[in-house]
Amino acid sequence: MASTAPHRPRARPAHTQGSTHCAYTPDGTKLVTVGSNNTIRLYKTGFDGEPINIDDCQEQNVSVAASNDFFVVGSEDGTVSLYSISNTGFDKFLLRCSLPIRDVALTPDSKWCAVASDELTVKLVRTDDNSKIRHLKEHNKPTKHLAFDTTGASITLACTDGIVYVYSLTSDEPELIKKVDGVIGTLDTESDASAKIAWHPDGRAFAVPTPTRDIQVISKNDWEKQRAFSNGHNGDVTALAWSPNGAILASAGKDNKILLWEAKTQSVVARLDYANVIDIAWHPNNNLASFTNSDGEVYIHQDFVPEQFSSLLKLGKQPAPFIHDPLTEISANIRRPLDIGSRPQPLPERRIRAGSYDSLMDGPLPEDDDFVVDDDGAGYVMNGNGKRTHDDEFDIYGEPLSKRPHLEPEYHEAFQPGSTPWRGNRKYLCLNLIGFVWTVDQDGHNTVTVEFYDHEFHRDFHFTDTFLYDKACLTENGALFSCPPKDDVPATIFYRPHETWTNRTDWRTQLPKGEAVLAMSLSESFVTVTTTANYVRVYTLFGIPYRVYRPKSIPMVTCASWRDYVWTIGNGPVGADGHTRLLYTIENVKRDEICQNDDTVALPEGATLKSVFFSDNGDPCIYDSTGTLLTLLHWRQPSRASWIPLLDTRLLPRLASGRKTETYFPIAVADDKFHCIILKGGDQYPYFPRPLLSEFDFSIPLTSDPPKSKSKSRLTNMDPDAMDEDGTPEPEEEEETRKLEQQYLLKGIAAAQAQDLVDSAAGGHAQRSGLARLELEIDKTLLQYLAIECREGEDRGMRALELVQLMRDRTGRMVEAAGKVAERYGRSVLGEKIREVGERRAGVVDDDDEF
Repeated sequence: MASTAPHRPRARPAHTQGSTHCAYTPDGTKLVTVGSNNTIRLYKTGFDGEPINIDDCQEQNVSVAASNDFFVVGSEDGTVSLYSISNTGFDKFLLRCSLPIRDVALTPDSKWCAVASDELTVKLVRTDDNSKIRHLKEHNKPTKHLAFDTTGASITLACTDGIVYVYSLTSDEPELIKKVDGVIGTLDTESDASAKIAWHPDGRAFAVPTPTRDIQVISKNDWEKQRAFSNGHNGDVTALAWSPNGAILASAGKDNKILLWEAKTQSVVARLDYANVIDIAWHPNNNLASFTNSDGEVYIHQDFVPEQFSSLLKLGKQPAPFIHDPLTEISANIRRPLDIGSRPQPLPERRIRAGSYDSLMDGPLPEDDDFVVDDDGAGYVMNGNGKRTHDDEFDIYGEPLSKRPHLEPEYHEAFQPGSTPWRGNRKYLCLNLIGFVWTVDQDGHNTVTVEFYDHEFHRDFHFTDTFLYDKACLTENGALFSCPPKDDVPATIFYRPHETWTNRTDWRTQLPKGEAVLAMSLSESFVTVTTTANYVRVYTLFGIPYRVYRPKSIPMVTCASWRDYVWTIGNGPVGADGHTRLLYTIENVKRDEICQNDDTVALPEGATLKSVFFSDNGDPCIYDSTGTLLTLLHWRQPSRASWIPLLDTRLLPRLASGRKTETYFPIAVADDKFHCIILKGGDQYPYFPRPLLSEFDFSIPLTSDPPKSKSKSRLTNMDPDAMDEDGTPEPEEEEETRKLEQQYLLKGIAAAQAQDLVDSAAGGHAQRSGLARLELEIDKTLLQYLAIECREGEDRGMRALELVQLMRDRTGRMVEAAGKVAERYGRSVLGEKIREVGERRAGVVDDDDEF
């Protein structure tokens, strides 16, 4: 019986015993091998004869990187040499280092070469001009391995201290952007044990060997651990390389094995017996790989992947093995393909309409064909059917209609407020002021934990999740979960109340097959779910379907709810920039009343929505990608709603110096404060361990406050008399004025929201009393503002009188107090004007238009 084992290639004694390395040119025509002797060999792909030798080169070559025109070699004597492939000879020395070279790498465009040595810095040298050198020195440790990502925008270093350093190369000066610790072990530069970094061809992750003889995948977007290739080698990993399409990973170890792993399943598909392998190179096109060992031998392995798995190499570029691939997450940007029955059919060839004049007359007369000559291209010559063709073939600019670009609308991605994407195997399902819900992927099932801030009312709990919930909502009444559809199992919604007086404590319902949850919300009265079928499904807290409808603005983006109000947001018409405009609808589902119907979400151009929620008083709020918090005013009155900014985080005093860079993850608006999580280091979402919540007072963006240190220095260096002469207010007075302006505006917004609540059926005695207190506080703020204006001088009298006219009190007490303030500062003329205002208000109480 014939053996099914693959043909074993012969060992080619290319170099003397010692470190031997190889690399294919990007076009796959040549294989370059270097070793411990002073000879470099060039093997021609598909030619089994003797290779081309390049003699009189450096000895103890330890690394090689190749382009189509040249290749670079690093040796232990500290030199990096560049060789020409066309001339098959030495070209020039790129770089000289004082200590041995350990690794070299070329950018994808081959314009830069990175050099790692036993020195504490990594150098980037221009291949066409070696006088241009950039230095990477923030890691401050010797580097054993390095690799560019697939775009050349960043470089990854594996250093001897057991840390992977990532530098950004997008600016002129390389910048250290991440330290990935806890993945590789400490390295010995002389050892064959490798921590070689291999970027996946899709550019979103890299693989690196670990001290436990596994191969760990690290994602680029968050630098967290993803899938791992485990339980394969019985010795340290010495080499690894991805296939050109990323479907297979090849690794070699000290156990004298080469393993071929399927990237999708992280399972071994082939084991090859080869000893002391220290470098592997895949051919860019064929089922071919070459590898070298420490004996100086080179293997060129045809049919490297066994026949039953060779079809994997014929696939397109495969995704990197993520635990939760962001590309597979449900997104509103992914449009469903049309059904076969609904696909647009090609139009039939145009024919003359039956019964037309031309059809009755068998077409135009032959002698009329040249009656008019279209000598200026105006398009007024008739075609064979007696019709003009110009308007049908060209647009108003004279461009052919067939070449007009088709505008693809950019849809806003759907999101669940208060949640984060997967980062490694962990994810926050919900973050709010009640508590937080997070899940851990345990390979086959998840573990969900629910924790509360106030343990006097609720106890923390966790459970094993076999449904793989990916969204959650948390309130004082209960917790809501949902999972996506998988295979034949439809999406499921699960509600668990915190307390109940019956035995049945929770309920679960399924959506129709193929329908997934985009976003959901939980209030005191209802469960609201938006789905990929563009439905809004409303349930009671006991699982009774209350309403199902399709909103006008689709695809859906997100939703929020408060008591009986449901707030949905969806994609609307396409703007001039190709992005859709977001439209929102607010409805009282219990009373079947629409408060706002498909109104526009106020987002600046290019900005996206980050979160939506109701405040503790029940007012809609949004937070966008520009760092601005806005609330909706007069939203209970149809067609009167307007977006009011409450806070621009870019203008916070903590960022005024410009030395601090941070962003904020929105949590809630409560107690007239913005509650959030501060994110540093370029993070977009919070991670574990759970960070503390921070709160900021509202501050309507009126002006950019100067840094306090500058204000103090300006105050001590300026002459007070000079300031009085030019009329410039002192910094303390200016700061106090700005504070009062903020108070006046913010209290005015709060009073307007309270007035809306009182005018609606939901307002009671408590709301009316609160509104009266707010109006009194507004008048007190104006009274303090008046005192500052009176102190400034008589020339500010008209501004001061306007402040009195803005007062809301109609009893005359506040106007009387304003007159006393004017008398205190000796503003007699202003006092007379204020008394006239009081007399007019007392005489005509109902006439408010004049004031």
